[in-house]
Amino acid sequence: MEPHVGKKRENVTRSIRYIEEAARNGASLVVLPELANTGYVFADREEALALSEELSDGETTQIWGDAARRFGVYIVAGIAERAGKRLFNSAVFIGPTGVIGAYRKLHLWNDENRFFEPGNLGVPVFDTPLGRISIAICYDGWFPEVYRLAATQGADIVCVPTNWVPMPGQPADRGAMATTLTMAAAHSNGLMIACANRIGTERGQSFIGQSLIVGGDGWPLAGPASRDREEILYAALDLERARAGRTLNAFNHVLRDRRSDVYDPMLGTGWTSSPA
Repeated sequence: MEPHVGKKRENVTRSIRYIEEAARNGASLVVLPELANTGYVFADREEALALSEELSDGETTQIWGDAARRFGVYIVAGIAERAGKRLFNSAVFIGPTGVIGAYRKLHLWNDENRFFEPGNLGVPVFDTPLGRISIAICYDGWFPEVYRLAATQGADIVCVPTNWVPMPGQPADRGAMATTLTMAAAHSNGLMIACANRIGTERGQSFIGQSLIVGGDGWPLAGPASRDREEILYAALDLERARAGRTLNAFNHVLRDRRSDVYDPMLGTGWTSSPA
């Protein structure tokens, strides 16, 4: 979709229309873009602060929560989070019974460093009736550690609200670097990954669309989507197939083959790995 900076009510209203449409067509898990309620290109920190909300009782979270309840869906959506005097580029995870949790972007891109603090919640994985779900945001996808930490904690699906922009050196006849990185991460970790990018141009910054949903084998299940049109992608959540697909042959499994005698499988976090 195409959010517009500063037009929060309009952005949220548009998102509700798409959530309802997706639910009518059978969706159980809906992913929206990064900073879907505020737009992305803030003039300064003061504007970002004015558009931000506390997650627990913010207006946007309440509206998305009402939609999740009415339509019986789970929603992952990007939001500008205010926590005291700090701002985070966050994603809220909401189910039919309310807020399940949140994720704060770990790796800030460009001017985001002027407005936001780096995330401090790690890489959480949430147990749901749909499977074990984790979250990353945009530039996080350039760091394989994020997907690996999700996978080693037993994640089945990573939801990625994103605002991908053109990358330097991008050949005009090739798909976005982001889609290649997503496919590689899915293949290497046996994860389904659902990326929702925005479109349009905001205060001179263009966005490239090409949202996609990738299966655990690394091949797209839906998309890449258009570069310049709002649309919804759909794919089946086949957890049995995704989990079974981590076994590559009689000898190899993408997670069990890790050499924990050579490198720390949890990357030094001290977390306890879930069964692969």
